[in-house]
Parts: sequence; C-alpha cells; structure tokens
Amino acid sequence: MDVEYNVESFIEKFSQNCVSVQKKYFKKNQVITTYIQKRNQICILLRGEADLVRYDFNGSKSIIEHYSANDFFGEAFYIVSVNNELSVEAKKNCDVLFFSYDGLFRQCQDNCEFHKVLMDEFSKIMVNKMKSVNTRIEILTKRTTREKLLGYFDILSTRNLSKTFTIPFSLTDLADFLSVDRSAMMREIKCLKDEGIIEKEGNEFTILTD
Repeated sequence: MDVEYNVESFIEKFSQNCVSVQKKYFKKNQVITTYIQKRNQICILLRGEADLVRYDFNGSKSIIEHYSANDFFGEAFYIVSVNNELSVEAKKNCDVLFFSYDGLFRQCQDNCEFHKVLMDEFSKIMVNKMKSVNTRIEILTKRTTREKLLGYFDILSTRNLSKTFTIPFSLTDLADFLSVDRSAMMREIKCLKDEGIIEKEGNEFTILTD
C-alpha cells in the first residue's frame, strides 16, 4: 500500500478498538473468502500471503492479484457478477480482519479512531487498488510471453528501485498470473538468461540491460 498514514498503527487501532471487526486465522491453501454480490466485504491481511484467483470452466487458474501483510481486498474493490466468481486463497498461514463496506460511513458504536481514519483515507486505498488492477491489465495486453515477462520484471524493478528483485510467486503461480503456459514461460526465461538479458537465482531476478 502507498497510503501516507502509518498503516500498521492504523490496523492495530482497528483490530483492538473497533467492535465491527472480525479477526480470523487461515491455514495455507485454505480459501479465505469468495467474492459474493452485495456482501460488500473489506478484508485486511495482517499476516501471511494470499492470492485473488479465478477458475474457468475447464479448471484453469488465473491469479488476479497477490496480497502480502497490510494489503486490503474484498468485494468492495471489484464489480462482482455471477460470471466473475473470484476467491482469495491463502499461500501461507494468514491472519485476516473482516468488516463490511456498508458500515464504513455509519458511525461506530464506540466512535473508534479506525472509522475516522478510514473515512479520510479510503479514497487513497481505492486509488492504490486501481493501480494494482491497471498493472495487471498492462501486463495482459502484451502479446507474447517474452513481452509479459519483461513488462512484469520492469514493474518489479521500478517498484524496488533496483534491477534486482524477488518475484512474490512460485514459477507455476507466475505463469498463472501472466496467463501463459508454464512450459513456454520456462523456455522464454532460459532464452532471456542465455541472451544475457536477465540473471536468475531461485526467485531472485536481475535485469542486465538498460
């Protein structure tokens, strides 16, 4: 998240003082939530990692977003329809806070600090979510596996202010995120290495070209 206030302090106040919040624990590979029309749920990932995923009629998986600690997700950030079923899956053991968007602008019984801050900052949170969605749209508009890889690597390099970065996925999940065939992606990564465009050590990549 890029919001300006101290998000960790904000979440701590939220979890300790707001009567409207629920905190839940999920084991790795459990489904944290499934997006449902009109539920308008907002979640905050306190600990762990998770993916927003979609499965098509053939069972093929697409990763829409990846979440780490302090990230927001939920139906409030997406238009949910019957043909657009999304779920959030835990990639590691996770602690998650849940509350309803419907109660966002309704005065809390205890008039807690969380609601005041969230009302002030929610527009920034929405802007950050749109940036995340636009990032994936930008990647998916690339025509080839190579273009998608290099486009994603460039985004991670820019975010980290370094030509060396670690991808937040396994290579299988990276293929699902980029919506490409895993075997074809692995061949393209090998070609990029052989051509001296990238170096790879585990999940750490380095861009060698300007």
